Amino acid sequence: MTKERLPPLRFSVPPIFVVSSSMGTLGEQVARTVLPQFRGVHVPVKVYRRVQQISQVEKIVMETLQAGGTIVHTIANPDLRQRLIDLAAQHNVVAIDIVGPLIERLTDVLGTDPVGKPGLYRELHETYFRRIEAIEYTLKHDDGLNYKGWPDAEVVLVGVSRVGKTPLSLYISMLGWKVANIPLVPGIPPQQDLFELDRRRVIGLTIEPEQLYHHREHRQRRLGVVGDSDYNNLGKLFEEVQEIRRIFRKGGFRVIDVTNKPIETTAGQVIDLVTRQFRGTN
Repeated sequence: MTKERLPPLRFSVPPIFVVSSSMGTLGEQVARTVLPQFRGVHVPVKVYRRVQQISQVEKIVMETLQAGGTIVHTIANPDLRQRLIDLAAQHNVVAIDIVGPLIERLTDVLGTDPVGKPGLYRELHETYFRRIEAIEYTLKHDDGLNYKGWPDAEVVLVGVSRVGKTPLSLYISMLGWKVANIPLVPGIPPQQDLFELDRRRVIGLTIEPEQLYHHREHRQRRLGVVGDSDYNNLGKLFEEVQEIRRIFRKGGFRVIDVTNKPIETTAGQVIDLVTRQFRGTN
């Protein structure tokens, strides 16, 4: 192979290059578990995910050579893994194989060849990984955050302060749904982005003003706030709930009344509404 000329890479400490035919989670975790043993030294970790071509392996080996780094790899395909090992040895690059020795040992013990397919662990645990991704998404899109990511939500919850959007969002996310929740503030028009979302995924949450009053009173006491304001004025809360319902009508959003309902019941209603709409039923 002709040695490819690459621009010099500048690192104060030789980096670790994690190479994976899947997501690189295992290799990165191993590297970051070991590194804290060396205090006072920052070692860069660069992860190459979904490496499935020889040309990718060749480029990575040359980049590692230029940087004086170390390769940590978890490649499932035996031919591709061997190619990386051979190239690294040819260029005196240290390449640490995390999965290879174990695969070879199991091949001998079990008397059967491995599938060699990347991402099988993820496939077997897809429900778990989906749940983690859903929770991470939901945390990043709580209380109206990161509006550019709203279109990626599978469920969008909309409502006034203290209607229970955040706990409901987290509960639904633990069932594997990506949830964004968006607060509506009286007197302040919602972002236009809300009305550009797929309204089949948007659920408006409403509540009786009396119960909303008690939620907000409890919140005020916890914060040590004394005195009345529009936030916990019962007359204002009636107006606020009516204003929010007008917004729901404008957007054509389905609405769930959460008054006196446990979170499990409301979550079931939300999921049922969304799934039924995508099945084309009413």
